[in-house]
Amino acid sequence: MENQEHTPADRNTTTTTTTTSSGGGMAFIVGALVVVVAGLAYFVFGGELDGGGESDVNITIDGAGDAVEGAAEAVEGVASGANE
Repeated sequence: MENQEHTPADRNTTTTTTTTSSGGGMAFIVGALVVVVAGLAYFVFGGELDGGGESDVNITIDGAGDAVEGAAEAVEGVASGANE
């Protein structure tokens, strides 16, 4: 019999690490940002997103009678002087 030399087969070890993520944390953050932006838009536009609402503003100044008593005549005098 022939003398056969037996060598052990080369051993190769391969380690593979696979990580999977569903992205749940990122989806939660994006969803929260969408809610915040929608809330800010609601308050900025005053709850009327169409912008067609009209509002009346009434301003009353008490005690200013003496200061504006001759204002109408003064404005008329300036306007008539400018036309001449």
